[in-house]
Amino acid sequence: MKPKFLHFFAPCPRGLESTLATELEQIGAAAVKTSNGGVQFQGGWHTCYNANLKSRIASRILWQIASRPYINEDDIYNTTKALLWHEWFAPTYTIRVNLAAIKCPLRSLDYATLKIKDAVCDKFRQIAGMRPSVDTAQPDIRIHGFLDANTFTLYLDTSGEALFKRGLRKTAGEAPLRENLAAGILHLAGWQPGIPLFDPMCGSGTFLLEAAQMALNIAPGIERNFAFEKFKQFDQALWNQLKETAVAEQQPHTPQPIFGSDLYGDALTDARANLTAARLDDVVQLKQANILEISAPTPNGILITNPPYGVRMGEQEVLTELYPKIGNVLKKKFSNWIAYIFTGDPMLPKLIHLSPSRRIPLFNGALECRLFEYRMVPGGMRKDKKEAIS
Repeated sequence: MKPKFLHFFAPCPRGLESTLATELEQIGAAAVKTSNGGVQFQGGWHTCYNANLKSRIASRILWQIASRPYINEDDIYNTTKALLWHEWFAPTYTIRVNLAAIKCPLRSLDYATLKIKDAVCDKFRQIAGMRPSVDTAQPDIRIHGFLDANTFTLYLDTSGEALFKRGLRKTAGEAPLRENLAAGILHLAGWQPGIPLFDPMCGSGTFLLEAAQMALNIAPGIERNFAFEKFKQFDQALWNQLKETAVAEQQPHTPQPIFGSDLYGDALTDARANLTAARLDDVVQLKQANILEISAPTPNGILITNPPYGVRMGEQEVLTELYPKIGNVLKKKFSNWIAYIFTGDPMLPKLIHLSPSRRIPLFNGALECRLFEYRMVPGGMRKDKKEAIS
């Protein structure tokens, strides 16, 4: 008898595990459990399809197909070859194998990756008389392996392209924020549709795009395809039903109190192009403005921004002057707002001269960052001199 529940793992940006767990529970996942870098959960294909369609925070939805003890590469090969690959997808599809490890005793992850690939291909050749080809750039099927000190775990990727690739953003700046990280930050800030939101350094508009989709209840995966559509057990009728329901749940396109500005016209052009491509240009208000000259667009709300941070010495000198000025603008012009500043720059909290009410560690890829919360209570935010220089 087939099991009622399948086992899944949803990786996400580190620091957002609890936020993702709450989201997956709302989507309908069972046995939800956070772990480092993601969330384990259980459910049927309905849950899997819905998680791909609706999760704003997960990076992928991985179906766990094996978890076995191992000692050497032969164990990895044998575990992989014993699986029923031919029942899951056709050998005409291309594959790619990714392998990650923590405290793994094996000498070469590349060799272990090769053993997984060989086992999959050998099983297909044995059963079907042909083997899948490898495509590392745009594979049809992605196979993910994970090794710790004692256990080898294998997953089939049900998502395909990473879930933060919504199929909406057409242009991006130099270092764009990933969409699922932006969505997670909006959740951490407690932003809800209807609350005024302002990004005064919006760049290509990632926070604005995510907020607009949330405000209109647009499923983030509604415009894209997924790897599970290539699986032999794919239920087209169920998938059509889920998509139709998601479209029916969308809200009418009406202007929202979502505001964005940027000093640079090129960045604003990118943001406008992305909003237009997503058919959200009538939902968000954009204007070109210097953050040092702006005023709050409403009496209260939530400000979220990801300011630039410098690598070269000249850039650092400019930011050393900019950060205190940003703090002054927030104090003088954003009373009764809550400001959230996301940064990987360790200088910012020392130079902005505001006392954060929360410091939330997050990772943008491998880069350790912080989300700082500043409650702009009149007269209550200035650091004393001793704290400002500490």
